[in-house]
Amino acid sequence: MHIRTRFAPSPTGFIHLGNLRSALYPWAFARHNKGDFILRIEDTDLERSTQEAVDVIIEGMAWLGLDLDEGPIYQMQRIDRYREVVKQLLDSGLAYPCYMSEDELNKLRDQQMANKEKPRYNGLWRPEPGKTLPAIPEGVEPVIRFKNPIGGSVVWADAVKGSIEISNDELDDLVISRPDGTPTYNFCVVVDDLDMKITHVIRGDDHVNNTPRQINIMKALGGSPPVYAHLPTVLNDSGEKMSKRNGAMSVRDYQKAGYLPEAILNYLARLGWSHGDAEVFTKEQFVDWFDLDNLGRSPAQHNPEKLLWLNHQYIQNADPVKLAEATKPFAHALGIDTEHGPDFLQVVTLLKDRANTLIEIAEGAKLFYLPAPSHSAEQLTENIPNTIKPALLDLIKAIESAEPKKESYGAAFKQVLAQHQLKMPALAMPVRYALFATTQTPAIDSVLVVLGKDEALKRLSKVLL
Repeated sequence: MHIRTRFAPSPTGFIHLGNLRSALYPWAFARHNKGDFILRIEDTDLERSTQEAVDVIIEGMAWLGLDLDEGPIYQMQRIDRYREVVKQLLDSGLAYPCYMSEDELNKLRDQQMANKEKPRYNGLWRPEPGKTLPAIPEGVEPVIRFKNPIGGSVVWADAVKGSIEISNDELDDLVISRPDGTPTYNFCVVVDDLDMKITHVIRGDDHVNNTPRQINIMKALGGSPPVYAHLPTVLNDSGEKMSKRNGAMSVRDYQKAGYLPEAILNYLARLGWSHGDAEVFTKEQFVDWFDLDNLGRSPAQHNPEKLLWLNHQYIQNADPVKLAEATKPFAHALGIDTEHGPDFLQVVTLLKDRANTLIEIAEGAKLFYLPAPSHSAEQLTENIPNTIKPALLDLIKAIESAEPKKESYGAAFKQVLAQHQLKMPALAMPVRYALFATTQTPAIDSVLVVLGKDEALKRLSKVLL
C-alpha cells in the first residue's frame, strides 16, 4: 500500500498548537512510510473562511518544515466535482431532495426534545416503497439528503481508540447539499478522501461522530474506508480544550515570541506520542521512530514551562551561526545595529546558554551595542568605591598586556585579585558597572572578549579620571 495522508483544516480562525499536532502526525506517518502528505483547505464555509487564515496555516507549516507533496487543494475549487457526485447519488436512489423548511425542522426538534428524544430528522421526504411523499411546496429549493442505511451498525478499528461501533439507528439522513447547491462538510470530506486516495485519516477525536456518516457515504460511492486514527483532545494548562477562546496562542505568536521551530516540533511530537523516555530529539529521529502504535489514548495537556525548557535546550545546542541569523530580526526590532559594534555572532554565542527565547538573547545583546554609559559622581562613589580603584588601575594595566581572549583576561583578574587580596565579586562588580552601568552581565572575562579590548579599556579608564 502506498501511504497517503492529509491535513484538512478549515480556514476560519488562527491555527494553534492543537491544530498543528493534527498536521504533524499525518506528515510524520507519510514521511516514515515514504508516502504522500497532502494539504487540503476545507473552505466551504464561505462566511467564515478567510485568505488570511489560509496564509497562517501555510506559513505555520512551512516554519515547522512540514513539507507538502500535494496542495494546498481548495474545496471551493472542486464544487463541480461535488455536484457531479451528488447527481450520481440522486440518480442511483442513494440521495433525495428534502423540502422540509428550517422552521419545520426547528419545530420537529423542539417537539423531540420536549419528549426527551434525540433531535433528528424524521425522514419525512425519504422515498420508500409504497410511501406517498407530501406535495412539493412552491418556490422552495430543497436540500439534498443522503439515504443512510437503516439497521445494522458502522464498525471500524480505530488506530488510537480501538474498535468503535455506532448503530445506524443513531444516524439520520445527512444533508449533503444546501438549497444553493453548496455541498456540506461531511460529504466533501468523503469525495476528497476517495479522489485523493487517502489511506490514513489522522485527526482530532472531535471528528469521531462524523466518521460513521462518512463511512456510509464512502461505501455508497463504492469506496473502501481509510484507516482512522482519532487523536485525543489537547487541553490547555487549565485543563480546558485548547482554543482561541481559552487563550491559546497562534503559531505566529510563538514565532514572534522567539521560539525555535525545532523546539515547537519536538514539543508537539510529545503531545500525544512517545518513544520510550526520549524527550529531546531531532525531526529526523521523530520521523524514523513515528508509528501509530505509540499514540496516546488520553488527552494531552499543554505545558508552557515544558515548551520553554525545550526551547532553551534547542537554543543552547543550536549552531551559533544559524542562531545568530535567527536572532537578528529580534535584535533589529530593538533598534540594535548588528553590523556595527561587537561581532554579533560572538554576542549570541555568549548569551545563548542562559536564554530561553530569541527575544531574551536580543534583550541581552543590547548591552553591547548601547553607547558607553555616562556615570554621575554619586553613582561612581556608590558602585566604584575609592578603595577598589588601585586594583582597578592594576587590572587595566594587566588587560593592556593580555592577549584578547577569555583565558588571558581570566588570568589578569586572578593576578590582580591575588595582588590586592580581594575576592572576585569585589572587583568584577565595579568592572561591570564601569562597562555597562549594571552589575548583572555574563562571565566578565567573556564579556571583555566580546566588547573588545580597546572599548573595554576606554570605559574602564574613564571611571578613574
